[in-house]
Amino acid sequence: MTRIDIIDREDMGPEQAAVYDAAKASGGPVGGPFYAYIRLPELFETAQAMRDCLGRTPLTERERLMVFMVVARHWNARYPWFAQSRNGLKAGIEREIIDALNDGAMPELADDRERVCVQVARELMDSRALSQNSYDAALATLGETDLIALVAASGQFVMTCCTANAFDVDPPADQPVPLKL
Repeated sequence: MTRIDIIDREDMGPEQAAVYDAAKASGGPVGGPFYAYIRLPELFETAQAMRDCLGRTPLTERERLMVFMVVARHWNARYPWFAQSRNGLKAGIEREIIDALNDGAMPELADDRERVCVQVARELMDSRALSQNSYDAALATLGETDLIALVAASGQFVMTCCTANAFDVDPPADQPVPLKL
């Protein structure tokens, strides 16, 4: 059960309501960890802006979603895993890939960029750093700008997972791919 009360729209203060309405109008998320962020409207708005910015980076949607699933799996973050695995299925990521990520395994990925994204995200989570060999391989495959986007996306999603875990934000009961704990 979620540790914090979910604030209904009609109970929000003016600043909270303004950022909530803006996020809802733009199709941004308002649930999950955003239940906590809404208490600090500027944080809510900044988290939305960071999410939007990362969505405009050169990483593909598939690459970002796989990175997010690696991070959610690492943190055992149930709500973020729910959201990203659901989005992954909608984006056409094969169930076998999602299941492998859920198992903590390296999925069979024919695309070099996708494979490097998963490897880099996993190494960042496991060792909190990136070895020189991994850095060189990622730089050769992705280029500097895309590697920066990958590292930033990984780090930003750590915040999402930590928030969801700290406040025990529950996923809905009808998850397409429940996180294996």
